[in-house]
Amino acid sequence: MALAAALLSALAIWWNLRHGYLLYYGDAQAHLVNARRMVDSRTPGLDQLGTVWLPLPHLLMLPFVRVEEWWRTGLAGSIPSGACFVLATAFLYAAARRILDSRAGAAAAVLVFALNPNVLYLQSIPMTESFYFAGFFGLLYAMAWYARTGSVWAVLLAGAASNAASLTRYEGWFLIPFAALFFAFAGRRRLLMGVVFGGVASAAVLAWLAHNWWYYGDALAFYRGPYSAMAIYQRALDAGMEKYPGDHDWWKAWTQFRAAAGLCAGGALTVLGVAGIAAALWRRAFWAVAFLALPAGFYVWSIHSSGTPIFVPGLWPHSYYNTRYGLAALPLLVVCAGSLAAVVPARMRGVAAVLIAAVAAAPWVAYPRAESWICWKESQVNSEARRQWTAEAAAYLEANYRRGEGIYSSLGDLAGIYREARIPLKEVLQEGNNPQWDAVKQRPDLFLREGWAVAISGDDVSTTLVRSGRRGPRYVCVKMITVKGGPAIEIYRRDSETNENTLHQGAWRKE
Repeated sequence: MALAAALLSALAIWWNLRHGYLLYYGDAQAHLVNARRMVDSRTPGLDQLGTVWLPLPHLLMLPFVRVEEWWRTGLAGSIPSGACFVLATAFLYAAARRILDSRAGAAAAVLVFALNPNVLYLQSIPMTESFYFAGFFGLLYAMAWYARTGSVWAVLLAGAASNAASLTRYEGWFLIPFAALFFAFAGRRRLLMGVVFGGVASAAVLAWLAHNWWYYGDALAFYRGPYSAMAIYQRALDAGMEKYPGDHDWWKAWTQFRAAAGLCAGGALTVLGVAGIAAALWRRAFWAVAFLALPAGFYVWSIHSSGTPIFVPGLWPHSYYNTRYGLAALPLLVVCAGSLAAVVPARMRGVAAVLIAAVAAAPWVAYPRAESWICWKESQVNSEARRQWTAEAAAYLEANYRRGEGIYSSLGDLAGIYREARIPLKEVLQEGNNPQWDAVKQRPDLFLREGWAVAISGDDVSTTLVRSGRRGPRYVCVKMITVKGGPAIEIYRRDSETNENTLHQGAWRKE
């Protein structure tokens, strides 16, 4: 089973690499950058992890981003992601076999999970889904093991798997109290095992709180800091944006998530999974069904209360954003679909498992194009403008920038420019390079020394350059890139021959 999953993962990575899809997602690029700047930065180290995104995927990418070609193509993020996909399938099979007491049921669950094209796409790129699934299914297996044996080793494995999930996605934090209650009441030693699990599983949460406090002075910076989802959402509301659909509306929150989940799983698997809930309950897998439903509940709650949006093309505002969050329902659907094979007569279970996998995959086989994969489609639609202006800016810098001149720029979406232009990140003064970054923002006349600057029109870099032109070094806009649907990208070069009158006028020359 693991060998087949490894071959499938490698084939999917090769296919996406060949077609240039590995870094279509802006988040995929950003995850890769978070790992790279820990070793390629003016201030390398753990502070480059930032505050919002949890660190485990970036740490696992660390050995691979050192390889220049893997960093440039995105393969550095694909390798650990694919490895976690293989681990996730192994844990899923082991968990489903114990929960359903059926090899055929477990095989069916693994097949419908591993053959889902959205899962295969996301495991091929530097995203967090495969890392999370490995931790989640590891936790599920440990819980099933404990339910059968009461082994303390199962509790310790559960704690380790929970830490992996909690250092990857915040829904891992949400699962901890529910898993602790399970261990407290499912075994012979009850309360003691719940306390042991809770203590081990809390280590990841405490470590991230400590990281935020040590490097950024606020243990909750990931939740309420300037780069948090809540802060970004509030700034958008203050600028006049309408509320996200589902914001403090439980029905709309459920509707948005349900639509995304159906698109991620596919209609056939959704029907099989919903029908299979009854079969799973017939197999007395009550606790497993309840636990598997928790991630979906977390996202409905997040849409309602935490400023987390999910946009799908069929519902207002009829666009693509965070559709991949619908995969939170996939563990419930695949295990319950597998339970259908577990309730048929024993002699028919192998055939039933194959039929379940075939039916679940039928929509993807009938229309075998990436256009029908909602996660790929989201990445393709939302990256069209970014890919175009990134290529133009990278080509200009590759032709004109000389090593050692230095670039003043935020990273974020702009990081792709330096990756494609083969400019090391240590050449870039960026928002993670404190205290120098803050010093430049406050007094560019004293501290801004870079030969170049790259900005998104109106961002902090652009604003700082305007202030610098009034009192200090003047930067000339030598290239402006505008593409449909994208922001204006401004490339500046330091002007060393500006006279005093021009400095005070703050005039700007543009190509």
